[in-house]
Amino acid sequence: MGGPYAGAVTEPALQVAGLEKRYAGRAVVDDLTFRARTATVLALLGPNGAGKTTTVEICEGFRTADSGEVRVLGLPPKDPSLRARVGVMPQTGGAYPGLRAGEMLRLVASFAATPLDPAELLERLGLDRVAGTAYRRLSGGQQQRLSLALAVVGRPELVFLDEPTAGLDPQARHATWELIEALRRDGVSVVLTTHLLEEAERLADDVVIVDAGRVVAAGSVRELTSTGAAGQLRFAGPPALDLAALLLELPAGCTATESPPGQYVITGAVDPQLLASVTAWCAGRGALARDLRVETRSLEDVFLDLTGRELRS
Repeated sequence: MGGPYAGAVTEPALQVAGLEKRYAGRAVVDDLTFRARTATVLALLGPNGAGKTTTVEICEGFRTADSGEVRVLGLPPKDPSLRARVGVMPQTGGAYPGLRAGEMLRLVASFAATPLDPAELLERLGLDRVAGTAYRRLSGGQQQRLSLALAVVGRPELVFLDEPTAGLDPQARHATWELIEALRRDGVSVVLTTHLLEEAERLADDVVIVDAGRVVAAGSVRELTSTGAAGQLRFAGPPALDLAALLLELPAGCTATESPPGQYVITGAVDPQLLASVTAWCAGRGALARDLRVETRSLEDVFLDLTGRELRS
């Protein structure tokens, strides 16, 4: 996309420390602390009612925290100078109902010093054919994509995206993902909330999982899916291999099972050395280890383990 962002901000794009927000005496956000690094995508995850939207709205300056500190590009969220530097995509709304899509995007672009080309952005998001259609007459998915365009057309340094692909069809969802990836390449910092774990796994450099207003886990996708989770190495081979002998060649803590006959699962810290040990042991007995595949926990597994598997209202 070509952007002047790199190097513009050296400190974290967003810092949240000890954030609290209460409604009717109930803590919706409870001592929340995290930060978003510059030129990365941070995914803020959590079940319904976890406090994600409230947190984001405080960071955007739309709500006021009861206590704690928030710094957006080093400034308080309500600092007027942030308006030209921060893009916001709310879950709903954000456009004048009677304005045509193209008009609305050009209007917002006119407020920016060096905006993206509105026509190019409409085409990229599959909205060029409805540029002359009033916002209120767009489909829900089209309105969603226009809201994204409005959030990024001004070339922000930081953009907040609240459920950016909710309700989108697969083509529109992938186009949105590609745009977010292009923003990151151009040095834009992105904070997004999403219920799509696939989306977080693809896009996020860092993940923060929130439950009941508190951070319950934070790290990269790799860190979260590997920490506390034993990987599995699966392979096929001749039935009835001597698994007790195999375990003597593997690191302590590994287990090995065969079920059904000829299908094996090694559970433990799966790394290149473990893979080499298993294949070498099989080769030493004239057995070919076939269909090797490594399996670890998914981000969805981690999310459900941390927040519970019951459906919440």
